[in-house]
Amino acid sequence: MDVLREIWDFMSTAILRGGMYSLMAVGLALVFGVMNIANFAHGEFYMLGAYFGYFILTATNKLGLPQFVPPILCILGAGLGVAVVAGVIERTSFRALRKRSKGQWLMNTFLLTLGISVILQNGARLVWGGKYRGVTRMWKGDALNSLLNFGLPPDRLVAFLIAVLCIGGFVLFLNKTSTGRAIRAVSQDEVGASLVGVNLGFIHTLVFSLSGLLAGIAGASLLSVTPASAFMGTMPLYKSWFVLILVGMGSIGGSIVGGLILGILEAFATTYLSQFLGSGSQDFICLAVIITILLIKPNGIFGKAVKSAVE
Repeated sequence: MDVLREIWDFMSTAILRGGMYSLMAVGLALVFGVMNIANFAHGEFYMLGAYFGYFILTATNKLGLPQFVPPILCILGAGLGVAVVAGVIERTSFRALRKRSKGQWLMNTFLLTLGISVILQNGARLVWGGKYRGVTRMWKGDALNSLLNFGLPPDRLVAFLIAVLCIGGFVLFLNKTSTGRAIRAVSQDEVGASLVGVNLGFIHTLVFSLSGLLAGIAGASLLSVTPASAFMGTMPLYKSWFVLILVGMGSIGGSIVGGLILGILEAFATTYLSQFLGSGSQDFICLAVIITILLIKPNGIFGKAVKSAVE
């Protein structure tokens, strides 16, 4: 029984972490694959999602709504709010840079996103201070409370289900809608897509907003696990890049698998290696595996098979 319990704890931890890592990495892969932007402000979109979610949740909890309504409004509102911020950033920063950049686009966008990251971090610190803002629990109810008997924190489980729904909906959007097919076309050949009537400016803004939407949903979904703070986005950003480097840059499908792999590696390190390596065991095992894979396959696990971000 103890062995079964240990296996259950290991698998549940791995899957729940992996789902959220996948959600973050998909947004990062989308921007890199379609727009060729290495977005180092992606973690700050996660941070903004947590802050927006906190203020929406605390406000809606005072309205006497049914228990399940405030968390839903919190997550949806946070995702949409970050999507708007991301869209404004793309229109005012990257669009202007695209018109003026004659070369070294990737390096220029790297420096720009670093600057945006610093601005958002210090802006959040200036506006909301250094106080951590979180909640004890987001989802309440007898049905969710019973999950505690199985060692599954309800908030983590619901966050995983939200990640699955968002990723599934996003994949359907890319494959079943005309706008999604336009995004795929731009990721494969911008010039060809523009020749057949695709509005590149609209697609670029939409892609950046969708990336912010996914990151904002991730930040709000884990509000009870990771309280909102100005510099909280650094670790999710690192994890997202770990996933992309592991599976191959710009691979959306690979990012889903890579997030689960990273979750399994971290769960293994926490369960079996932390007593030998200490608190840094998670990063150690992840980096060791990534370096090993890159020595064997420099383009990542799915690097050769992927022609564009949405394949």
